[in-house]
Amino acid sequence: MSDERLPLLMVEDDRGLQKQMRWSFDDYEVIFAEDRDSAIAALRRYEPAVMTLDLGLPPDPDTTAQGFRILEEVLTLAPATKVIALTGQNDRSNAVRAIGLGAYDFFAKPFEAETLGMVIARAFRVADLERENQRLMQSRLGEGMTGLITRDPGMLKISRQVERLAPTQATVLLLGESGTGKEVLARALHSGSPRKDKRFVAINCAAIPDALLESELFGYEKGAFTGAAKTTPGKIETADGGTLFLDEIGDLPMALQAKLLRFLQERVIERVGGRQELPVDVRVVCATHRNLRERITEGAFREDLFYRLTEMIVNIPPLRERQGDAQLLAHAFVQRFARDNGRDRLALRDDALDAIAQHRWPGNVRELENAIKRSVIMADGESITAEDLGLEAPEVPEMFNLRQVRDEAEKQAVLKVMARCDGNIVRAAELLGVSRPTLYDLLNRLGLR
Repeated sequence: MSDERLPLLMVEDDRGLQKQMRWSFDDYEVIFAEDRDSAIAALRRYEPAVMTLDLGLPPDPDTTAQGFRILEEVLTLAPATKVIALTGQNDRSNAVRAIGLGAYDFFAKPFEAETLGMVIARAFRVADLERENQRLMQSRLGEGMTGLITRDPGMLKISRQVERLAPTQATVLLLGESGTGKEVLARALHSGSPRKDKRFVAINCAAIPDALLESELFGYEKGAFTGAAKTTPGKIETADGGTLFLDEIGDLPMALQAKLLRFLQERVIERVGGRQELPVDVRVVCATHRNLRERITEGAFREDLFYRLTEMIVNIPPLRERQGDAQLLAHAFVQRFARDNGRDRLALRDDALDAIAQHRWPGNVRELENAIKRSVIMADGESITAEDLGLEAPEVPEMFNLRQVRDEAEKQAVLKVMARCDGNIVRAAELLGVSRPTLYDLLNRLGLR
């Protein structure tokens, strides 16, 4: 396929019309398909931005059943593809149905090549604009989420959720295991809000003794207790106008939960030893690795406080569930720590990358960061090995050869579908989107007969 011309998939079974189309649309790399199997195969191979689809196709070209079936499959497999449905002249009902299913446009047959060409060109422009818009949105996402490094679809979805929440005043609860980056997201909520020019104040509710936590949060008046030599504002008061981040809120003592609940309801505080109510304007973001519903059942967390804190909940997945993120973060950490330690040429060896990909990382990003920091300091030479990381190199390294990856993926897909269909070849071929002879060839090639 030419690198200069855009691929245009045309699903049409009329050989005479194919010749006319090829001649009329020679500005594109025209790919023809005559039936469902060849259409889906061409869609997967070329990933065209635009395609035309004749609704009357074999095995029953006098009806539109096969055409609509292909349309639904295409929009499921490649929702960004612009499908132009070709219908019989004045066939308004099928045209309306096609648009309702998600087709980009429809065109009546027989067609004028020049007019259809304009519709196709417009579809390519729209597809190009959508891709550019997505790229710009992704770029802005990267700029706004300072400190977050990810390519995982789940984490990117969470990033967009945080971006939408940032400008609001909603109280947000961040849930996730220790080390997953809860404070990074809390800071992103602050930096994307109208409060970004004010203070971001963080306090770890599990790191301060219960006897001191109240005065840390609410402050104290002079003489409130032994050693209180002067009036001191607490973290809540210090964050006035900005954002207060309460980390490990699940470990907050019951005695303080009632006082925090009153603050969230009334937005006023009283310092320890004081009687004056002080209004505080602050946005509250909380985080915990604990299951708060279980804590409520155990009687260790107030249910009314739980509902006050959970106006919005963001669930952060652990590092082991983020596809490719461990290796991506590892490279970033190596660059940072190598630069800090004057070892700019330091790089991760393949066995280290394989070990990173297969390790479970129970401590998540924090554990990975510490492992990389140690290895940068201790590594001999200009490469970091699995041994430097304190990990065992996997016996079977990751596959990157495309043929091997494809064969393994095909094998797993065929195994799952054959099990699902209890060995029914006809049903399995239909689910896999291939013909029966193709499935037989796959079974033979993969040794699954």
